[in-house]
Amino acid sequence: MKITLTVNGERRETEAWGGESLLYVLRERLDLPGSKNACEQGECGSCSVLLDGTLVCSCLVLGAQADGHEVTTVEGLADGDRLHKVQEAYVQAGAVQCGFCTPGLVVATVDLLESNPSPSDDEIREALSGNLCRCTGYAKIFDAVRQAAAS
Repeated sequence: MKITLTVNGERRETEAWGGESLLYVLRERLDLPGSKNACEQGECGSCSVLLDGTLVCSCLVLGAQADGHEVTTVEGLADGDRLHKVQEAYVQAGAVQCGFCTPGLVVATVDLLESNPSPSDDEIREALSGNLCRCTGYAKIFDAVRQAAAS
């Protein structure tokens, strides 16, 4: 089937099999590899994107369900060569290690800060609870969120 969606502000059209996840469509059909394929069960958050402004695990959404909708991926956060303030904060705070979880965490952080520009540590913990990181121990991630909130 043919689907049309707006990805990172650009109207895109592609073929998709009815059972393909939005994650697969983004990575394999639209050549946007930023969202990572880890658990395929909505448990790790590595594939987090914004669907019509709502944070979702793209592995749990069918590509066909995104037909006619707006998707923002980690690639769509930067403004040209200028990183989004959250991306910049993750770099400056050293919150990136292997980088596999980073795209989902960055998107989740953007979502958090759009609704709560000055979150407490408990609010950060709650907002990022759907995103797993096996490398950092989360301290530097929290530092990055605080730094982005302050900027």
